[in-house]
Amino acid sequence: MTNIIVINGENLTIDKIEKVARYNYKVEIAKEALDKVKRGREKIFELVDSDVPVYGFNTGVGWNKDKKVFKDFFNKYNTNLIYSHSLGIEPYCTKQEGRAILLARLNTFLVGCTGVAVEIVEMYENLLNLDIIPLIPKRGSVGEGDITNLSHIGLALIGEGEVYYNNEVRNSKEVFDEIKLEMINLGPKDGLAIVSSNALAVGMGALVLKDIERLLNLADIVYCLSLEGLNGNTSPLEMGLYDVRNYMGQKISLKNVTKILKNSSIYNHDWKKPVQDPLCFRGSVQVNGAIRDAFKYCLELFNIQLNSSEDNPCLLLEENKLLSCSNYEAISWVLGFENLGIALSHLSKNSCYRTIKLSNPEFTKLPRFLSPKDNVLGYATIQKVFTSLDTEIRHLSNPATADFYSLAGEIEDHANNTPYIIQKLSKIVDNMYYILGIEAMHAVQAIDLRSDYILGEGSRVAYNRIRAVVPFYGEDRPIYRDIKIMYELVKSEIFIKEVLSIN
Repeated sequence: MTNIIVINGENLTIDKIEKVARYNYKVEIAKEALDKVKRGREKIFELVDSDVPVYGFNTGVGWNKDKKVFKDFFNKYNTNLIYSHSLGIEPYCTKQEGRAILLARLNTFLVGCTGVAVEIVEMYENLLNLDIIPLIPKRGSVGEGDITNLSHIGLALIGEGEVYYNNEVRNSKEVFDEIKLEMINLGPKDGLAIVSSNALAVGMGALVLKDIERLLNLADIVYCLSLEGLNGNTSPLEMGLYDVRNYMGQKISLKNVTKILKNSSIYNHDWKKPVQDPLCFRGSVQVNGAIRDAFKYCLELFNIQLNSSEDNPCLLLEENKLLSCSNYEAISWVLGFENLGIALSHLSKNSCYRTIKLSNPEFTKLPRFLSPKDNVLGYATIQKVFTSLDTEIRHLSNPATADFYSLAGEIEDHANNTPYIIQKLSKIVDNMYYILGIEAMHAVQAIDLRSDYILGEGSRVAYNRIRAVVPFYGEDRPIYRDIKIMYELVKSEIFIKEVLSIN
């Protein structure tokens, strides 16, 4: 079967996470990775009788680190750990996000540094393949391990939580009994293995990165349509300008733009054009390229997170050590997500300004608000909509990693708020689909008002797809429907692929 993703603790990517989360690919654990998990578990049982205190293994956690846990009480202690950490606040993750979260943690189990029970690892695999997904609250984590949220997975594993199953939310024990799936009996270190990781943020973050990856191409497409709607200058698109600058993100966006605009009449010499266009047009390749560079930086660090240990304590199997550490610290890669939020705020501003310019006769030499006749209001009031969305983006892009308290008896005095940062970025991306969709509406309207215009080969594909669902604005109509249609269209992976698949 082709719809199977084999994971081994070393090969997980955001593409694979999306396939499992959004397209229900099955998961298979590589044999060598499961063998490593088994050896790690054997090592844990060798350490059970040790008199050496190890955080979260034979001691309590947090401020209770000085309390000893005796081996006769491992099950009770680990169950209580799940209970006491089940503190998440609604809303709940979607089922797709839940699948991504399970996969993210399953893969870091396979790194072999957890010492978790093999049955728990296999349970994560079974939950994904049987599409039984625990309800996981989104809020309540400060990001130093998403312990207050991932504990709800633990509740499901022991039959006391809720799960998505067959399009219903049900008690996990009822579902397990129904399909004869055995519940988990927690042993040494299992509770901490379940709750102490970054999987909540990582699962959601992987899906957001996939959305941004597509958004980057969409931004190039919409810019091309707007440049043609403006009948703007192409001098800023000369390749030599980018060779002397040599930012790779800019070169990728320029390649897209050149491909989309191929054979467009925008390249025709026209003395009526101003010498320079506003910066929101002139510098769009630079802004789009900067976001690509920010994305590349973030993705490189995120890929390390996907395939590395995030465990505390961390089992170093070959060195025969179980060590207290800070491997759950997400600051390296979460700063990349913060950066992406700021970068996308620049894209938002650029798009909004281009849309405003397209409604201004001083820049387009077309009718005000792109109205086809005097008794039609056109896009007069829509500016309030997309600028309000940009205001949200401006505030959502504010960094949040620095906002934390010293907790747990002032032992836990650093945090990063990673899940919140991912959720903020997800909202920014969603707003951008609306903003770029509205800009594209203006662009094709401007193009229609230029009756003798020849579109580029890629922009012609984009224009036709838009006009197939949103007609020319000839008479006033409720525009909110058009906004929603455009939002759905530009979010479509098919739309972007069709435009960029031209030769």
